[in-house]
Amino acid sequence: MNDLSTERHVIVNGERFVPYLGADAIAQRAGEIAAAINADFAGRKPILICVLNGAFMFFADLVRRVTIDCEVDFLRLSSYGERKITSGTVRLLKDLSCEAEGRHIVLVEDIVDTGVSLDFMKKLIAEKRPASLAIATLLHKPAQTRIEHALDYVGFVIPPKFVIGYGLDYAQQARNLPEVFMLDAPDGSHPEFEEA
Repeated sequence: MNDLSTERHVIVNGERFVPYLGADAIAQRAGEIAAAINADFAGRKPILICVLNGAFMFFADLVRRVTIDCEVDFLRLSSYGERKITSGTVRLLKDLSCEAEGRHIVLVEDIVDTGVSLDFMKKLIAEKRPASLAIATLLHKPAQTRIEHALDYVGFVIPPKFVIGYGLDYAQQARNLPEVFMLDAPDGSHPEFEEA
């Protein structure tokens, strides 16, 4: 049974997760990234694209802080399924609805780890001939990178540990947690994040 109400930790699918990134830290970084997007795309009316399902919370918090004219759209992929590591196979479940040709695109991800999903999305969007493509991600795990990508806006650089909450799931559970939790380390250690 899952317990999402314990104050200092949560149990999801029988595994213990401990608090890692609090709501205040996340909100501050979302505001800083939105301010950078406001400055970088002033006068250009970008399309902000949310990668479903994981990025929905970060996307909502980010978009609420974007003050320039913009549009929004959504992409949905599948690469994790019920597992804690990516399958390496990416499937497109929902394509863009917008007309991306000649437009400035900001792709908003929850997490970039191997870079495989991002590679798939960049190729997909490139076929639509946008004027530009920028990448924003809440979390980045460079230690797990298999395909390198330039990331324009990064919230936090984190170690190669499994995280849930704030939109990120474990077999479709725990997305509703308002903060990011990390799988509890057997030795009790919890590496610090870095602000990007």
